[in-house]
Parts: sequence; C-alpha cells; structure tokens
Amino acid sequence: MAKEGTEIAEETEQMMDQKEPDNPVCAVIDSKEMRAVVLTGFGGLNKLKVTKKPMPEPQEGEVKIRVKACGLNFLDLMVRQGNIDNPPKTPLVPGFECSGIVESVGENTKGFEIGDRVMAFVNYSAWAEVVCTPLDFVHKIPDDMTFPEAAAFSMNFVAAYMMLFEVANLREGMSVLVHSAGGAVGQAVSQLCSTVPNVTVFGTASPFKHEAIKHSVTHLFDRNVDYVPEVKKISPDGVDIVLDCLCGENTGKGLTLLKPMGTYILYGSSNMVTGETKSFFSFAKSWWQVEKVNPIKLYEENKVIAGFSLLNLLFKQGGCNQVKTAVQKLLSLYDQKKIKPVVDSLWALEEVKEAMQRIHDRGNIGKLILDVEKSPTPLMANDSTETSEAGEEEEEQEGDNDNKERMPFIQ
Repeated sequence: MAKEGTEIAEETEQMMDQKEPDNPVCAVIDSKEMRAVVLTGFGGLNKLKVTKKPMPEPQEGEVKIRVKACGLNFLDLMVRQGNIDNPPKTPLVPGFECSGIVESVGENTKGFEIGDRVMAFVNYSAWAEVVCTPLDFVHKIPDDMTFPEAAAFSMNFVAAYMMLFEVANLREGMSVLVHSAGGAVGQAVSQLCSTVPNVTVFGTASPFKHEAIKHSVTHLFDRNVDYVPEVKKISPDGVDIVLDCLCGENTGKGLTLLKPMGTYILYGSSNMVTGETKSFFSFAKSWWQVEKVNPIKLYEENKVIAGFSLLNLLFKQGGCNQVKTAVQKLLSLYDQKKIKPVVDSLWALEEVKEAMQRIHDRGNIGKLILDVEKSPTPLMANDSTETSEAGEEEEEQEGDNDNKERMPFIQ
C-alpha cells in the first residue's frame, strides 16, 4: 500500500509539473488585457460593444492611469454618429476624459508618482479600464474630490471657465444667456457666474428640468418656445454674453440679443442631432438656419462672435498651458467650496448604450458618468454587452427609434 501511495503521489506531481508552465502564461495574458467600450463603426447604438483589448503601456512622457470613472459628453454621441469634421477611423475606443489612479509612468515623466489621484484629458480611448496619455494632459485632484466628480470636472468646467473669463471677459454686473442650462456645461456656467457679483444668468432648458435647476439661474425659459421676447421683457437691451451649444436658428437669435460690446460664443451644434443615426436633413437644416454673419454689421453694432473648442485647443493648437492655468484656478474655487460638479447618474461600461440614450433624450441634469467598477443592472446587461465578434446587431429602422420606450436606470 505504501508503494502504491508513493506511485500515486509521484504521478500527481508529474501532472502538476506538466500544467504549471501553462498557468503563468494565462496569468500574463489576463493581466495584459482590459475591458473597453469599442465603437465598431459610425451609426446607431448597436455600433457600441464592451470587449477585451490589449492593455496600453506608457511611452516616454506618458502617464498610465487605472481608470475609475469616465465622462460622457454630447460630443461623444456626435462621434458615434460620425457627425463631426474629419472623424477618426473605426474601430476605436471613444471618450475624452477620465479620472483614476496613476499605475506607472514612462521614461522622463516627472511630476507624478504611482498612486496619485488624477483626472486626465485623452485624445479618444478614455472609456477603458486603463489609459495612457501625455503628462501635460494629466492633473492631480484634491483628496476630497471623488472620481465621478473629477470625471465631471475636466471638460465641462474648463470649457465654461475659459469661455466666460478668457473669451468673454465676464465681470461684475454682466448678464449671460446659456442654453441647455440643465446640462453639465450649463450647470458649470451657472456656478461660475455665481462667483462674480451681480451676474444675471438667463437659461433655457426642457420644462421637466425647471424645478431641479431653478435655483441655479436667475431667469429660466422653456427651450421649446421663443425665448428672445421673454429675455427682452426683463432686459430690453439684451445680454452681454451668449453661450450657444445648439447652433442653427439660435445663432441669429443670440446675435440679436447681444448688447453692444457683447460676445456670442458657439461651442457646440447639438441641433444637428435628431435621430439615433446621422441625419443629413438635420445637418442641412441646421446649417441653413445659421444666420450669415456680415462683418460690417458686427463692426457697426460693436458685437463679437467667437467659437470655442476645448479639444482642438488641447490636442491641435498647443493650448496645454492655458488649460493648466484654468484647471489651477478651478481647483482653487473647488477647495473654497464655491463650485462642485453635478453628477446626474453613474453607469457601468456595459450600460453605455442606455447612458448615451439618456443624453440623446436630454434627460440628464449635470454629468453622466461611466463608472468602470460598477456592475451592470441585470435588465441591461444582456442588451449592452458584446453582441458578436464583429460587434454587429441587426440594424433598427430609424423611424422606430422615436417610438421606442427606454427606461434608463439611475444610480
């Protein structure tokens, strides 16, 4: 019996020795992969899937971040549709901002250490468990700032700050008109205006948001009605600053409302998005409704018209130092408890379709956040995870989209 037991033990050891070499390999493979949202092609929600991708490693001058939260913006919806100038090639990982913990740094990367809590701008690829981005796009966050707050902070507050203070030169006693006042940028604008004495904020928003945001603006109007006469009833001379993320017919209305020495800033074109997929009719209609600007008229009326794209400033025009200065000033305001990002809801990566539908429906008040560590709601998990190797599903008829009920889960 002893001999038989010895033989069994030796056989077991041999079997373990044979399997042992395979285990480290599997472990290496697993550790080098990450979950990410992938856009397989331009179009509807069915073009999004969550899948495994190789984990990036930091190059020289880059920071590797273990992502905790990602911001979702209306621009991401336009990217999904291919409704932007010079869209990148697909497949790609969407997303331009995230927050998390520094996991490693590349060579000649100074200023950050492993374990630092940070927020970062990313030129795509933010909607993943791990990102690598140049150190100039990474900013440390306060200890009391949560990761969802940090992901809601970078793009929206920086854009709002630079438009108000760098472009329009907001000062005491001025008036501001902001569209989509209930959105993330709109809420950031309202908070920043409150840091300057006697600033009057006019806002437009969907009626169902009015109760929730009525204390953040001075005067609130239904986005579906003509707000120009309503504004002029209160301020016959108009307003000093117009912040327009809609475009189309609102461009002409905004210029009409400007006081002499006033500034109109276009920073988006959400009116071009109507259905789930890109609509050439909506694009043409919005373009046609834009009032043709006569420079001589601007000169005679002492009005300024400007545009602002934070991502172009960062990634194409070398504006990192300007953005760093804005971030430092904003974090100072945060430390003073004068501003605080408004987070609408948290969504798992697998719930990205539902989150994107919510922002398409203009249902959010504040920022939608993809929480990388959040588990998907069971009712949504089957619908939003990877559908096939190619990530394709049967195309829906666009005409059915408007009638399709969606019940997004709000954390």
